[in-house]
Amino acid sequence: MTIEKRLENGCLTLVVGGRLDTNTAPELESELKLDGVKEVVFDFGGLEYISSAGLRILMTAHKAMSAAGGGVKVCHANAMVCGVFEITGLSSVFVIEP
Repeated sequence: MTIEKRLENGCLTLVVGGRLDTNTAPELESELKLDGVKEVVFDFGGLEYISSAGLRILMTAHKAMSAAGGGVKVCHANAMVCGVFEITGLSSVFVIEP
């Protein structure tokens, strides 16, 4: 898995590529520092696969951002990743953009 991290004006963008699963989820979790962050954008343009371990990290970010009055956005996800959000019902929780 690859992760590129940018923080600009309170918006943390994480560009994630490869597979987000039980083996790689701790790496993403360690990059998710939310102090002073008002919005988190997960750019999944290069993500091939996401497991429940990856979804857990997104839910943790969503909970923290909701408590802080912010939000979480997912963008550039492929059809398989979008399908996981649909099947789990999380497409109604997250803002998902093309």
